[in-house]
Amino acid sequence: MIVIDGISKSYGGQEIFENASCAIGSGERVGLVGRNGSGKTTLFRLIAGEEEPDSGTIALPRNYSIGYVTQEPDFAENTVLAEGCRGLPPAERDHHWKVEKILAGLGFDGRDLEKSPAELSGGFQVRLNLAKTLIRQVDLLLLDEPNNYLDITSIRWLAQHLRNRRGELMLVTHDRGFMDAVATHVVGIYRKGFRKIAGDTGKLYARLASDEETYERTRLSDEKKRKQAEIFIRRFRAKAPLARRVQSRIKALERHEKLEKLEQPKNLDFSFRSKPFNGKPVMQAREISFAYEPESPLFSGLSFSVGPYDRICVVGRNGKGKTTLLRTLAGALAPRSGEIALNATAAVGYYAQANVGALDEERAVLDEIYHADPSIDRQQARNICGMMMFEGDDALKKVKVLSGGEKNRVLLGTIIATPVNLLLLDEPTNHLDMESCDALLEAIDAFEGAVVMVTHNEMLLHGLAERLIVFQGGGAGVFEGSYHRFLEDRGWDEERERDEADADAAPARRRTERRDSRRRRAEFVRERADALRPLERRIAELEGRIAAAEKRLPSLYDAIEEASRSGDSAAIARISIEIHGQKSEIETCFGLLEAASGEHEQKKNVFDLRMRELDDGPHAAD
Repeated sequence: MIVIDGISKSYGGQEIFENASCAIGSGERVGLVGRNGSGKTTLFRLIAGEEEPDSGTIALPRNYSIGYVTQEPDFAENTVLAEGCRGLPPAERDHHWKVEKILAGLGFDGRDLEKSPAELSGGFQVRLNLAKTLIRQVDLLLLDEPNNYLDITSIRWLAQHLRNRRGELMLVTHDRGFMDAVATHVVGIYRKGFRKIAGDTGKLYARLASDEETYERTRLSDEKKRKQAEIFIRRFRAKAPLARRVQSRIKALERHEKLEKLEQPKNLDFSFRSKPFNGKPVMQAREISFAYEPESPLFSGLSFSVGPYDRICVVGRNGKGKTTLLRTLAGALAPRSGEIALNATAAVGYYAQANVGALDEERAVLDEIYHADPSIDRQQARNICGMMMFEGDDALKKVKVLSGGEKNRVLLGTIIATPVNLLLLDEPTNHLDMESCDALLEAIDAFEGAVVMVTHNEMLLHGLAERLIVFQGGGAGVFEGSYHRFLEDRGWDEERERDEADADAAPARRRTERRDSRRRRAEFVRERADALRPLERRIAELEGRIAAAEKRLPSLYDAIEEASRSGDSAAIARISIEIHGQKSEIETCFGLLEAASGEHEQKKNVFDLRMRELDDGPHAAD
């Protein structure tokens, strides 16, 4: 069990945690939720020992190992496969198949394994770091936004892998569906403390809402009673007959802590402006194709239409052409063949992270949104700033001083400022926290127009998608139906291939696992004997000493009785000392025996638990 007891932490006068406490039990998979800047990554760094709390303690079990994915690559080997094998225990460094399986799950193919890690893109270097941590056999795994740079099939694989993994897990992700699929418990960072529940994020948010409602009712009731008491004190302070009751009310007010009104956190809360549309469809793509290299088209012969209220999601692995398709639909790229026809009344809003470069760095946030559309006034622009969480003076910050996530919110604000009837959205949930993702889902759902969106977020896919454009099998095609129906009817090729590969490799893997299991069991038996045998010998020795002393006492009692009858005072003194010594021996040995037995029982329980884990492991009975 991990016990976080009364920790406080602040940076530059800003308090992150205040006397916060929580416990993580054995085998729990805990999702950690909180708004951006609430301290999620800080808590991970505290648990990993990279930072210290200002006060309070974090207690970990003895010899407890932690795996924490580092942000900076640390590569020492010449190939991806060899680098991945660094995560294996020394005795398993030749078990390449374990590494290959995890690398394949994270989107590496056979050709990638012989590449130098330095040749990989930034996203795949992050994946390799993640793979090395997953391969390690650690007690606690800390994952901070592991979905970043993963595509949809890798995210689905990772969720399954984490559900099957032994040990504890703490997870931070903005993807609510992913967290709910993995976590057994959720911890919310709530008003500088922690609130933990067993269940999913929906249950936690419902609990927090209920707690706040209860607090507010209590605060209003207390405020009413406080005002009544203050009126009584003012009215009767000068009345001598009521002086005792007045003083009693004054003391009661001093003792009773005043409940302050809770400060409400900022929420990303917005809606897209829609423009009237005449006729249909909004857009038609006819036999469009695109290729950066003629021999390797990203898509070809792709045809589909976008109706006035369609919700079309574009899905597939990274690097297959999803963003290129959206850029082509937006007119930023021209198709190599085919045509894209827009209705004469179509107005397009295009959101892509790469477009933040189009923002004027010297403008204030307010001015950037104000200049997005000539039909809005400055007050409307300021309202949109507030929706994007740029309130008050924050709206006057220049774009150049903003973080990447803040710039993306400004870009989203410029699209909100412009009335459109077709939204093209490329991964709009990146850089948003979980509450903001919920707000985006509601805004897209309520939009009076059509939406074509690239996303890996399965919550959005299940909640919005009515049709899909699926990139797999070396091209793109249209699937007429929901994402749930797609998974049932077709599914992902990578998942089928992995299942087939696992079935083919199962016999050889079972032989290796049986061999590993026998080796681990032999090592475990030796370790158990080395730990318990000295204690068992000590217990046997103490029990023998107790038995010998107890056996000696009856003859001593007989001897002192005989000495008493004969009046031999010297014998009485000598025998009394010996009786006292035997009793002291028994008492001392019982104390030592209790301590040794307790230590033996504790160690035995630990070994019994580990034995059960070995017995539950693959092919343990073979």
